[in-house]
Amino acid sequence: MSTLRNPHLLLIITTLIWGGNAVAGKFAVGHVSPMMLTCLRWGIALVIISWIAREQLQKDLPVIKQNWLYLALMGGFGYTAFNYTLYSAVQYTSAINVALEQSAMPVIIFVLSYVIYRTGITWLQIFGFLLTMVGVAVIVSSGAPLSLLNGDTSTFNRGDLFMAFAALFYGGYSVGLRSKPQMHWQSLLATLIAAAFVFALIGVSVEFWAGNTILPTTTQGYLVVLFTGIFPSLVSQGFFIKGVEALGANIAGLYINLVPVFGALLAVLLLGESLYLFHALAFVLVASGIMIAQHKTA
Repeated sequence: MSTLRNPHLLLIITTLIWGGNAVAGKFAVGHVSPMMLTCLRWGIALVIISWIAREQLQKDLPVIKQNWLYLALMGGFGYTAFNYTLYSAVQYTSAINVALEQSAMPVIIFVLSYVIYRTGITWLQIFGFLLTMVGVAVIVSSGAPLSLLNGDTSTFNRGDLFMAFAALFYGGYSVGLRSKPQMHWQSLLATLIAAAFVFALIGVSVEFWAGNTILPTTTQGYLVVLFTGIFPSLVSQGFFIKGVEALGANIAGLYINLVPVFGALLAVLLLGESLYLFHALAFVLVASGIMIAQHKTA
């Protein structure tokens, strides 16, 4: 148990699960719709965490009431909006692309930390960020980033746009954790999940009236819902909160760059997706940019 108190190990496990979340979203295509999957996973997580955190919730109830708007927005955008856009992204692009495009999150975290909290930033870090963004451009352009400068968006699909919003949502959530109220992490996680479930209920209603709802009726659909409801929803979110508490949002956010590694490997192993040369090039650019960006931060 003492090993699991190591924030670095917790963040590595977190990114492994998040890499699996992108693959799970691909497995969900045709078996359960994006918002239905989002709603069901948070429903499962809410039942479990409500029982685990029942004593802490009673103790922290005054803090929850005082900070209800903050908690609602964090759960709504960081959990529901992020996962809906991610699950929507894999409807149009590969799980490898989705995993790699999450590399934009640390850059967003650094920028928002600077804008909101005036966290120091150096020219070396800016260079690292730009290098990372070139790597992301290589991904969305299928290895031809210069085509984007010429206005050619033929390789840029709807899935890439969804992932841009997903990265923004979770990057904002990560930075927002710095302002979290003083409460037990179990109470915090339970409250955020409750907010996520409420927002997901609204979203699934819209999806239903639009005629896009797909209920899980197959074994594959059930397994995806069960996996996402336990591991990405509970285990990884709890571990990430503990990691941010111990290391801060900027350092913890850098671990998100392990998501492309795990996501790409799982996509190749489980989905049989092809790993192209431009994927490798993009990863080298992203990893190099992050190593440069974290030099002064560390």
